Amino acid sequence: MDQHDRTQHYIGGQWVQPSGTDRIAVVNPATEQIIGHVPTGTVDDVDRAVTAARNAFDPGVSMAERRDRVARLVAALEPRLPDIATTIGQEIGAPLKVQRGVQTAVPMAIASSYRGLLEETNFEEQVGNSLVIREPYGVVGAITPWNYPLYQVVAKVLPAVAAGCTVVLKPSEVAPLSVYQFMEAAHEAGLPPGVLNLVTGYGPEVGEAVAGHPGVDLVSFTGSTATGRRVASIAADTIKKVCLELGGKSANIILDDADLDTAVKVGVGNAFLNSGQTCAAWTRMLVPESRYDEALLLARQAAQRYTVGDPFDPATRLGPLASQTQQARVRGYIERAVADGARLVTGGPEPVLERGYFIAPTVLADVHSDSELAQQEVFGPVLAVMSYRDDGEAVRIANDTMYGLSGAIWSADHRRAIALARRIQTGQLDINGAPYNPRAPFGGYKKSGIGRELGPAGLKEYLQTKSVQLPDSVISQQE
Repeated sequence: MDQHDRTQHYIGGQWVQPSGTDRIAVVNPATEQIIGHVPTGTVDDVDRAVTAARNAFDPGVSMAERRDRVARLVAALEPRLPDIATTIGQEIGAPLKVQRGVQTAVPMAIASSYRGLLEETNFEEQVGNSLVIREPYGVVGAITPWNYPLYQVVAKVLPAVAAGCTVVLKPSEVAPLSVYQFMEAAHEAGLPPGVLNLVTGYGPEVGEAVAGHPGVDLVSFTGSTATGRRVASIAADTIKKVCLELGGKSANIILDDADLDTAVKVGVGNAFLNSGQTCAAWTRMLVPESRYDEALLLARQAAQRYTVGDPFDPATRLGPLASQTQQARVRGYIERAVADGARLVTGGPEPVLERGYFIAPTVLADVHSDSELAQQEVFGPVLAVMSYRDDGEAVRIANDTMYGLSGAIWSADHRRAIALARRIQTGQLDINGAPYNPRAPFGGYKKSGIGRELGPAGLKEYLQTKSVQLPDSVISQQE
């Protein structure tokens, strides 16, 4: 049996046998070796999980019970983080620093934040003669991707549980092993049976069954824009709420008065984080014409410091892509960009190592705003550098995609940067490398999604609003 073989789903508070016998192999992308298997779920498995979640849902669940569920889940998760970090390194090839930071420490900070948010959120308020009540939405179908397997699960499951919902979770078949470790924490936490359920499998069968199930009240999906469109279409048949966190092609705008060294260095790091497999990555670097050549030199130097190799070698800064399919996809983007007139500054599509799904850290210059590379999400360590003449053109280029998820602005004048930020059509922007805020809302404009995750905004996505009109006699008694 392989190191991480899993044979069961988690339904109704128990590990249960799947309805079928097929299994999905999980491959280590750095070694190309199979490291485990998970069950290939079916529509019947989803139906069992939804039934369990439906039976467990209590619209009147108390605030004390919600707090207790969140606290127990957080307490059970924390000691498992080192093991989960190692598993994520094995299943997607994240380097050590990424394993321990953005892949596990950040999700832990998000999970912990929901304990405080429950204390701070106003679930009832009086508006005129109405009592406005925010209640749990119901059964949530959570469909998560492979690039940040723990983060994405935490960003959906924790606010859903905090809101009083029950959950059917379908993780990516590419990186499901760390999600099993999360579920073991949930089981240890002693959540009531059916509050949290897990079914693994492929998107076209299990994911679509979750999205279209009439017993699911809300589906929350993170992944590609194309798949998000499919999820929304299927969910529409049952008129359920849909939250989508989709693709991005975010712009890193470096103004003429910025600290260029810092802006380029941080920008390259952001674009290459998690081997570029980040929906919010700043994959378009916009620099003034007057500083273009200097920026390209700095970008090349920064990119060449990203050592490619074994994710468990402390010297490695860039691991593999998550799959052979993803590697081929990214190579294709680079080849077509060069054929389309982009200039290769460093890196390229050629193989980096004899084994593993690696891509060299790649910087491309002279990228036109209407080219494929400037318009499409590559999802690999590929940075497009573009020049602009003035602030107005920078805004136009930044807004000239179907996406609007993230971005950055660098300037010595923070008022100028904030003024420019107001003109960018995107859900989140960093000014001068400002620190990450796990309680700030995260989500996209345009085709980058619908709804928000994290913080109070993320919690409210899982709440229904009810208005209770009160007669004058009740109002007068309250006064």
